[in-house]
Amino acid sequence: MRKTPEEVKREDLEKKNVRERRKTETLGGNGVEATQRVFLYPQSPKVSSIVSKGYRTGYHFQPPKNWINDPNGPMYYNGIYHEFYQYNPNGSVWGNIVWGHSVSTDLINWIRLEPAIEGNTPSDINGCWTGSATILTGDQPVIIYTGADTEKRQVQNIVLPKNRSDPYLREWTKPKNNPLIEPVGPGLNSNQFRDPTTGWIGPDGLWRIAVGAELNGYSAALLYKSKDFMQWTRVDHPLYSSNASNMWECPDFFAVLPGKNNGLDLSAAIPNGAKHVLKMSLDSCDKYMIGVYDLKHDMFVPDTVLDDRRLWLRIDYGNYYASKSFFDSKKGRRIIWGWTNETDSTSDDVAKGWAGIHAIPRTIWLDGDGKRLLQWPIEEVESLRRNEVSHQGLELKKGDLFEIKGTDTLQADVEIDFELTSIDAADPFDPSWLLDTEKHCREADASVHGGLGPFGLVVLASDNMDEHTTVHFRVYKSEQKYMVLLCSDLRRSSLRPGLYTPSYGGFFEYDLEKEKKISLRTLIDRSAVESFGGGGRACIMARVYPAAVVDGATHMYAFNNGSSTVKVSQLKAWSMTRAQVNVRKG
Repeated sequence: MRKTPEEVKREDLEKKNVRERRKTETLGGNGVEATQRVFLYPQSPKVSSIVSKGYRTGYHFQPPKNWINDPNGPMYYNGIYHEFYQYNPNGSVWGNIVWGHSVSTDLINWIRLEPAIEGNTPSDINGCWTGSATILTGDQPVIIYTGADTEKRQVQNIVLPKNRSDPYLREWTKPKNNPLIEPVGPGLNSNQFRDPTTGWIGPDGLWRIAVGAELNGYSAALLYKSKDFMQWTRVDHPLYSSNASNMWECPDFFAVLPGKNNGLDLSAAIPNGAKHVLKMSLDSCDKYMIGVYDLKHDMFVPDTVLDDRRLWLRIDYGNYYASKSFFDSKKGRRIIWGWTNETDSTSDDVAKGWAGIHAIPRTIWLDGDGKRLLQWPIEEVESLRRNEVSHQGLELKKGDLFEIKGTDTLQADVEIDFELTSIDAADPFDPSWLLDTEKHCREADASVHGGLGPFGLVVLASDNMDEHTTVHFRVYKSEQKYMVLLCSDLRRSSLRPGLYTPSYGGFFEYDLEKEKKISLRTLIDRSAVESFGGGGRACIMARVYPAAVVDGATHMYAFNNGSSTVKVSQLKAWSMTRAQVNVRKG
């Protein structure tokens, strides 16, 4: 059986026992509104209750109560966006999973509906797991998903809308011939066979899907073909397989054009020059490869094969898992969703009565050099902005803090362009850091002076800085290029005990001689801090639970603690109004 989200959470919480705990840190000095702070780490006996509604997000996707995990089958159909999700209608821990269902016209404000799929047939009686939606020829939506059958084997089933004229597609029916795909064949583990992808059409006109699997002890995206999406045949080779791990969850396969932020519809012809992306969920994060889809051999061929999966590219370097993308035909873009779990304790989740959110939907596309995916919050989120605050031409010397006032620091959208005055001050890059970026972010935190950096944001900070989260950059010089490190350090985010508070981090290459500026955008939403560095080259989703959030008094700063002065050529911040997320039932 799959490793449950609760098991993943317990492993994450165990990690906190090995993280470094510093008792004091100094961040301050002279310059623009400079302040010297001493950060104390001991637990406060006056921490407010985790049950406070102050931690519920204001504009991220979550149901009114109970447990949520993987996003499932997102699609745009007849003017309506659909978001399905793994949901426990009976409590705030994993179990009793059904497919929750919500609809929207703008991807921000959502109406909740009754569950779309429940486990009530022999092919899904023991589990109703993740899957994908596909729009077939003739404008026919179909969902294919994993069920656990009476023998607890993982099998693939489909459902069809009962009434296509219903704009919300409230009811779905199960054909009598489910399951359509069973875990049969040599080397296939029947308990590691799940999460089918959205379908695509091959050069022979047949539909294809990939299913995550363990094959002969290794991870694989198994390939299946069908003429009608009902009768499926397994291809004699995987779409791709790897001996670097033993199972891939939630695979995703889609086409992208280098340098073009428009998406591609997999049910249409793919243009020349397109690349393909194979995304997989493992190691409690989402990783991906960029390559080509070899039509002749019906295989994915990565541009680069790395034996050490610690070096694989990641969709997000923080708390982000089981992502699912879809082609938005309304605006011609590809959008990706991911799940972020709570990092408090299970007992906290029971007390709160809710657990889990989805990250803000992101537009996703391929960088012009074809080496990395870029992501950016969908433009619709900007409709929530209020009370713009703007600053230009700031200079941040070593130790400077500049408080960003005039905005709601609990729900905010902040965009900053940092301009480097001297790229020659960059410290040398050590490639071994790539093997454990979290460790490097812990060791080179915001208190450690560097040549270029750390500089960035301090968010959700209490009056005396006992609690604060830093999101910051460091710039390094390798032999041929510059490497930028984005860190999101949660170790001092809360005085509350029993939390998993890591220091997340991810590197990206950057042409500083050409670009000159490094951008940072951070969405703050009470218990969520979602950051996009370098125009979306590195993304970090994080969850925090500061007592100051409940008290309603937090601060936000731009800072620099590197030896070289950093200019802030542009800083804009907005308060974010509350979205209508599943408040109304349809």
